[in-house]
Amino acid sequence: MAEKLLQEYSHDNQVMRITLNSPKGNVLDAAMMTELQEVLDSFKEQPHIKLIQFIGEGKHFSFGASVAEHTKENAPQMLKQFHQLFYTLMDLSIPTAALISGQCLGGGLELALMCNFMFADKTAKFGQPEISLGVFAPPASLILPMKLGQSHADDMLLTGKIIDVDFAYKIGLVCSVSNDKETMLTDVDNWVVKSILPKSASSLRFANKAVRRTFNRTLKKHLQELEKMYINKLMETQDSNEGINSFLERRTPKWKDN
Repeated sequence: MAEKLLQEYSHDNQVMRITLNSPKGNVLDAAMMTELQEVLDSFKEQPHIKLIQFIGEGKHFSFGASVAEHTKENAPQMLKQFHQLFYTLMDLSIPTAALISGQCLGGGLELALMCNFMFADKTAKFGQPEISLGVFAPPASLILPMKLGQSHADDMLLTGKIIDVDFAYKIGLVCSVSNDKETMLTDVDNWVVKSILPKSASSLRFANKAVRRTFNRTLKKHLQELEKMYINKLMETQDSNEGINSFLERRTPKWKDN
């Protein structure tokens, strides 16, 4: 069985690139999240890393978390495992960057949103479509208002709309837009050499803790609350289960508004 993550060190082991390796959608299922957690945990013993990059193999960054793992019986474990990645990234405090091509949706966008920097190419599209499945996105519900403001967060989270890269750049979701994936890799590499490598790895981590003090406090305080709401209240409704099941059964959901 092929590994669901690829790891590549560069710049004298100061930069680690993690590739989500499950084309075409690079779905963040339990197996991939387990591998990712192990990789992130290993960085605790690597003080010289200055930047972690996330990228998707193939044409897309990630379609998001596995819908099959959102069912009522699987949701508690899925959310616990997924949210632990966010807690680990906060505790590491290593600067992070997402390099985005194609679709970046759901849990895939939440992973990208957790990063300090988001770079994209012209093919990139972004969205939190969970509401169309009768559920919501806990991390994005906290991060999007902080990054984009309440109006843009409401628009994405309550409508499930998909936005293109030009609009994402306009509202400040991404740092820069490259013509294609290869150009993006070159552009990001030039940025790393200029903006990251001359810095102290230790100082970068302290600076990241400082600049994200409010951001991290908000996540650590409220993410567990939203996780409990999701499991104990949302998943007890008929519509949340109908939304997930209808997607898996490839049919239109029949809402009962309860």
